[in-house]
Amino acid sequence: MSASFATLIGAHELAQRISDPGWRIFDCRHDLANPEFGRAAYARGHLPGAQFLHLDEDLSGPLTGANGRHPLPDPAVLAEKLARCGVSNDTQVVAYDDAGGMFAARLWWLLRWLGHHRVAVLDGGLHAWGKAAQVLTTVAAPVAPARFEIALQPLAVDADFVHRHLDDPAMILIDARSPDRFRGENETLDPVAGHIPGAVNRFFRDNLTPGGTFKQASVLREEYGTLLNGRDAHRVVHQCGSGVTACHNVLAMEAAGLAGSRLYAGSWSEWCADPSRPIASGPG
Repeated sequence: MSASFATLIGAHELAQRISDPGWRIFDCRHDLANPEFGRAAYARGHLPGAQFLHLDEDLSGPLTGANGRHPLPDPAVLAEKLARCGVSNDTQVVAYDDAGGMFAARLWWLLRWLGHHRVAVLDGGLHAWGKAAQVLTTVAAPVAPARFEIALQPLAVDADFVHRHLDDPAMILIDARSPDRFRGENETLDPVAGHIPGAVNRFFRDNLTPGGTFKQASVLREEYGTLLNGRDAHRVVHQCGSGVTACHNVLAMEAAGLAGSRLYAGSWSEWCADPSRPIASGPG
C-alpha cells in the first residue's frame, strides 16, 4: 500500500500521485448563497481525475425543518455513493475546495465517521494547486465502481447529548462561526441569533495562515491548547451553524495531534429550531 494521508496533503505531494489508480479526488466547492456554484465551477475546470460532490445533495441528508441546514446523510446512502465513485476501504481520498478547506473538511469528516481514515484535505485547495503550477482539466474521467464497507465511528453527538452536558465540565463546546455571529450579531443564515450557552468561540478561519493554508501543527496545538486549558481533546464537541465549518476545527485539532474530538452536526441551525432550548448572546 502506498503512503497514507489522514489529515492534510500539500499540492506538490498530490501532484506526484495524481494518476495513482488507488487514489480518488473530490471537488467539494460550494457557495452557501449560490448552491449551483460548485457544479458550474467544476465544469469550468477541476483537478485531473477529480469527481464532484455537492454539499447539499451528496454530503447532507434530507431536511425536516428541525434537523439543521446540513444534517448528516444516511451512512449507507453515502457509502453507496462513494462506492459508485470508486472508493473502496483501501482508497486514498483527497478532498479540495477553493475556500481554505471550509467544505472539503466536511467530506474528510464524513469519511472518518464511516470508518475510513485514508482521507486528506488538499492544504490551500485550488489556490495552492494553481500556485504549484499544476493544470486543471474539464474532462470527467471514467471511474469503475468499488466496494465500500461501513465501520461507523462514534464521532458525532446529538442535540440531546449537548443539552444534557451544558453544565458539565466534561464537555468543551467549541463554536466555529465568526465572532459576530457567535455574539448574536449580523445573523443572516439562521432565524435566531446567539449561541449555545457555555460554548467558546474558535472561528474556523483562525486555523489558516494569511496565504490560506493551515497553520503549522505546533501553532495549532498551542492555540487549541489554550482553549482546552489542560483538558483532554476527547471532551471537545465542535459545532457551527450547520455542521460544516465545525469539521474544519476537527481537522485542525487532528492535524495538531489533538485527536478524539466530536461533532454536533445539527449545530446552531438545529439547536435554535427548538424554542425550548436555552440561548445565549454576547462574547460568551
